[in-house]
Amino acid sequence: MKKLSLSTKILIALLIGIVVGLFMQGMPDAANNYIKPFGTLFLNLIKLIVVPLVLASLVVGTTGLGDIKKIGRIGGKTLAYYLLTTAFAVIIGLILANVLNVGGGYTIPVGATQEAQEAPKFIDTLLNIIPTNPIKALVDGNMLQIIVFALMLGGSIMAVGEKAESLKRGFESLAETMYKMTAAIMQFAPYGVFALIVPVVAVNGPSVLLPLLKVILIVYFGCILHMALVYSSTLKVLGKFSPIEFFKKVSPASLFAFTTASSSSTLPITMKCTDEMGVSKSISSFVLPLGATINMDGTALYQGVCAFFIAQISGVDLTIGQQITVVLTATLASIGTAGVPGAGFIMLTMVLQAVGLPLEGLALIAGIDRILDMARTSVNVTGDAACAVVVAASENELNREVKATETASM
Repeated sequence: MKKLSLSTKILIALLIGIVVGLFMQGMPDAANNYIKPFGTLFLNLIKLIVVPLVLASLVVGTTGLGDIKKIGRIGGKTLAYYLLTTAFAVIIGLILANVLNVGGGYTIPVGATQEAQEAPKFIDTLLNIIPTNPIKALVDGNMLQIIVFALMLGGSIMAVGEKAESLKRGFESLAETMYKMTAAIMQFAPYGVFALIVPVVAVNGPSVLLPLLKVILIVYFGCILHMALVYSSTLKVLGKFSPIEFFKKVSPASLFAFTTASSSSTLPITMKCTDEMGVSKSISSFVLPLGATINMDGTALYQGVCAFFIAQISGVDLTIGQQITVVLTATLASIGTAGVPGAGFIMLTMVLQAVGLPLEGLALIAGIDRILDMARTSVNVTGDAACAVVVAASENELNREVKATETASM
């Protein structure tokens, strides 16, 4: 087992976990009480390092960029990439939903209701990204506020110059320490993945998923298609990076995101993967924490499929104009709901309200949301890594020698 790569170990653990979960379908309590706690323990270890890792890596990444103009340039590229790929994702979702008739033959069960979550106003999100108390933001794990504080702190360290050198070295030491701690914790990833996937399969076995299997299959197919088309093309054209090599090296992060359904928890692994691809620390430390918070390609694709599904089961024909509204709303909402718990479900509420669809359809989606969340989070994390590679290549901070050396050794 020691000779196997981390991605192989995680994949094996995932498959074994699915098999064990199927055998334990009649024992969901046992799966939740005796196996899930080990997965929760591993997640707690990951959560332990996320906040100090994001803070330290972003400060170091910002100071490593050299000047304020470069921060603005890289930030603009990152935001443009995330918005563009998100728009493509929701378009792919709508096309598949139209062509494959996702809601055909379904009707909303009588009495099915789901309370709509209030969608935050975009202006409120903008106001709330500035922390009134950075210590509280760190304690609460408010990623948007932590990111803004880290960027401001890093920029200020650059502006002060030599007098802040000791503070800069302190954050560099903290970042390196967190990288080392991450590497140690990641040795337990396969066990954590196994313990997390078993209760999911045991509780939601195939019989529960059959009525909505079509929605699940279309969302999963759309996610795979988005990665194969959009990420592969941007990597090949803009990053001059082999898509096959990329997907191979990002697989540990993608698989872990699939199991945990948490972009933030996967962040340490994503950073390790991009480091192995040759992305400079200054780029990955800037792009990835931002992507873990605001990049929601998989979630946006899910919005398109689910909105069309709910329209069909409600007897509503979405016009081209309404579907364009879905694209625009889902794309902008990916930033508008950034950092909000349950962001995917809130985004869906916003999309349904934007085109006048009944919120009762949320009850059906809520039943399979955990299964859909696994796929969309995996896409989100993969998109973060793809953006890091593309931005690094555009800034000549993609170490081609790392690529060549690792390729030759395979």
